[in-house]
Amino acid sequence: MQRFTGKVALITGAASGIGRATAIRLANEDAAVFLTDINKDGLTETVKALPEGAASAIAEVDVTQPAACNAAVEACIECFDKLDVLCNIAGIAFSENLTDISDAQWDLMVGINLNGVFFMSRAAMPHLLASKGNIVNMSSSAGREGQAYNSAYCATKAGVLMFSKALAMEFGKQEVRVNAVCPGFVQTPLSAGFKMPEGADMELFSRLLPLVEASTPEEIAGAVAYLASDEARFVNGIELPIDGGQTAG
Repeated sequence: MQRFTGKVALITGAASGIGRATAIRLANEDAAVFLTDINKDGLTETVKALPEGAASAIAEVDVTQPAACNAAVEACIECFDKLDVLCNIAGIAFSENLTDISDAQWDLMVGINLNGVFFMSRAAMPHLLASKGNIVNMSSSAGREGQAYNSAYCATKAGVLMFSKALAMEFGKQEVRVNAVCPGFVQTPLSAGFKMPEGADMELFSRLLPLVEASTPEEIAGAVAYLASDEARFVNGIELPIDGGQTAG
């Protein structure tokens, strides 16, 4: 499939995991991709994994900084003259007892997972209005249900979900779509480093386990590609769970 011929996609968090898989998937479908992450070495590795001849550019970006987000969008426009798709995938996660979450941890979680989505969307929207493009945001099963020891993560991912729905309502009449993907457990470097807090009640944690084997970044990227494509022209403001049935009950 070549659903993105002539399209330009900006992807945050593209140095690894779902972000890298999304970059590869969209490039394989002929998108020009502008890749951002705070990890420049990881971005370089992602570019090496793109199909031969893919149009790409990279920028080291800290999404917690509004000026950096503005500059990233402008750099994308300078490189490719337009922007059709924004994929907000950059994110972090940690598990902790509420009373042990430091101010710095909370600020970092909110800064990357929620503020970054806001800053990038705000900067990109004028260009997406011009191209009648769309945004795909990465929420989580944690944005759809309460999860013990994940209060900070749940708060930010629920914020991403409702932010997506609000933008879908605000800009849908102007033909800009905004959707959110809500993965459960995915086999990524982020999940590989996930640890429960000391003394955690594993009965509470067992509710987070999927009914089947964890998904892969490529499976999530496939969903992002669908939502970002013209095939999803009539799909706007949804929360798409990809969690093996975790939130079905």
